[in-house]
Amino acid sequence: MKSITFRGLRQLLWPWSSNSSDGPRQLRPTAYLDGLRGFAALLVYIHHHELWVHVAPNHEPVLERGFGYQGEHHLATFPFIRNFFSSGHFAVAIFFVISGYVLSAKPLSLIHTGEHLKLFDNLASAFFRRWFRLYIPLIVTTFVFVTSWHVLGIWNAVCIPKETIGEEIYEWYVEFKNFSYLFKDGWRWVSYNQHLWSIAYEMQGSIVIFAACIALARATHKARLLCELALIFYFLYIVDGYHCALFMAGMLQCDLGLLAKRDGYFPRWLRSLEPYKTFIYYALFVIGMYLGGVPSHTKEISDLRAEKGWYYLSYLKPQAVYDYKWFYLFFAGNITVACAARLEWLKRFLESRFCQFLGRISFALYLVHGPLLWTVGDIVYYAVGWLGPAESRQDGPNHTPVKHWQNVFPLPMTGPMGLEVSLLLPNLLLLLPLTLWVADIVTRFVDEPAVRFPAWLYKRIQGGGEAEPKPVELAPLTRVE
Repeated sequence: MKSITFRGLRQLLWPWSSNSSDGPRQLRPTAYLDGLRGFAALLVYIHHHELWVHVAPNHEPVLERGFGYQGEHHLATFPFIRNFFSSGHFAVAIFFVISGYVLSAKPLSLIHTGEHLKLFDNLASAFFRRWFRLYIPLIVTTFVFVTSWHVLGIWNAVCIPKETIGEEIYEWYVEFKNFSYLFKDGWRWVSYNQHLWSIAYEMQGSIVIFAACIALARATHKARLLCELALIFYFLYIVDGYHCALFMAGMLQCDLGLLAKRDGYFPRWLRSLEPYKTFIYYALFVIGMYLGGVPSHTKEISDLRAEKGWYYLSYLKPQAVYDYKWFYLFFAGNITVACAARLEWLKRFLESRFCQFLGRISFALYLVHGPLLWTVGDIVYYAVGWLGPAESRQDGPNHTPVKHWQNVFPLPMTGPMGLEVSLLLPNLLLLLPLTLWVADIVTRFVDEPAVRFPAWLYKRIQGGGEAEPKPVELAPLTRVE
């Protein structure tokens, strides 16, 4: 009993080392995708912390501009290197491709074997569970955040507290109910945690995947691949649906991966490139990393055209895409996911213990890193000498409560932009470990139950009985020429 208690306490206090002595790890075939999702979540964390402290006097997001912008040459804005400092949107594109891949994996495997009754059961269950899985963690984390101001008196840098907790909860309820409506027009942000804008797009993309699996369930393999390509083209070039295009591209990658395991069904022209795959994927990886660093400070294509190295690329953007960065991030995200499975060094890195830990807590990390930045992080940065966020609100009602923290423990501002001592030390010693620890707690007590609850609820609404037996028609396999 004592050993169990000690082990549980150790996991609670130091969760990322809890499995270090559990023997050889059993990795899933798609474990690299978990690691990629986790590392992308870490890049989102880095992006938001970098932007939080590097606020120029004119509020110009220097890190999101290209290398050499207005004569400023920073290592953190150099092509390829910039992906480790300001690639939060690149990470979101990767999230969407991975989601499309994972959501379609089981349905496509059933389509390939012609098990349409099981396909219907799988999609019904997935469709029922998806909203709960995405929104329950959002509900819990935002509710704890907004009530913490009144119950615990916790400081935050982004929201002005209401007079009473009742007003706060009502405002939170109104925001959430509007945000949770999938077909809502206009504003898609949650003021209590603006980083969660992508959740609505996750739900929309999920529905696109489920609908595509149903609509193409009886198509031939060749026709299904062509339809997936047509949908990608439609969402990216005809309408401004980049997120749906990213989901569909994930489905296309999954479909091709499954077909590659079956002799005679993989497109011949792709099979003919097999001898050159190493060169091809390294070349694609370089291209993807460059595109992933697209300057993202504005939505005006004329601004991108003025950036060094992007003049000719700017003419590739289709008219339908309003925010140009998503067009380039579509290709960057897809290339990254494709290369993750085929570049051995990259796959090994993504299957490492650290990346697998990040993958397990990735959703919770995405949910909690913002509130922790706006509470603990803001005060810590203010205390060590970063005045950017504080200066940006110095005339606002949120400034006075933290004014006494200014420079109480100053650290050197030495180092290249993005790697200053006063930024690295607080993160390595406090903010990053704290955020990972809280994310692990939220994963175990909120995120994982949010996965189990809708599965239990789905079984309950079925009455506990077995589905009525129905004949299953097996679709004939058609070779792709």
